Parts: sequence; structure tokens; C-alpha cells
Amino acid sequence: MKKLIAFTILLAALSSCSDSDTYQDIEPPVTVTPPGNETPGTDPPAAISYSKNVKSIIDANCIGCHQSGRSAGFRPLTTYAEVKAAVENAGLLGRIQLQTGQQGIMPQAGRMAQANIDIIVKWNTDGLKEN
Repeated sequence: MKKLIAFTILLAALSSCSDSDTYQDIEPPVTVTPPGNETPGTDPPAAISYSKNVKSIIDANCIGCHQSGRSAGFRPLTTYAEVKAAVENAGLLGRIQLQTGQQGIMPQAGRMAQANIDIIVKWNTDGLKEN
């Protein structure tokens, strides 16, 4: 009986493995150049600000829906104040950190690059600076 249970567990573990790529595996990492012209990398820059680092990520991933006249125009993300309010009061950080396929993920097309998520999270941690 113990052998049957061990075999079943081993079979379940092996069958759950997958070699298929995920969206994150095939999406190239975003390269960020920190202030001062340091060598670009995927780590968030030392000092994060909305205008220097976050706005371009929001524009590329969110504005398609989150602007006036679009499907998510009820929650625009076109200005610093709107994005800051979404982080503080509307769960933006939680929604961008969900995995593809989870209910409520943003952007709905699939998870953005982890490097972009890291920048937005660090922006929040650093105090949501505008410039």
C-alpha cells in the first residue's frame, strides 16, 4: 500500500511539471537606465519617480484602457495624481502582481514584465515621488 501511495505522489509530481514557456519567460526584460548614465540593467534604479520611471510603464501597459472614453475610463491613469490614487486606494499594486489567468489581473492581456512591476512597487516603497 505504501508503494502505491509513493508511486501516486511521484506520478502526480512528475505530471505537473511543464516545459512550456510562460508569458514572463518569453517577454524580454525591460532595461532601465538609472540616473547618472550608469550601465543599464533590469534592477530598479536607486531613486524611482513617477515622471522618470513609472509614467512610461503606465503609458505602455495601462493607458490603452485607462483613459477617458475607453473601457476603463472610469479609472483613468493618465496623470500622476490618478496613478498615485490608484496605488493608494484602488489596489493597483495587488492587481499588477497577480499571475496571468487570475481574476482581476492588470493588464488584462497578461502580466507585465516583472522588472516593470518591481519599479512600480519600489516607487510606492520610496514614497510615490512625482519627479
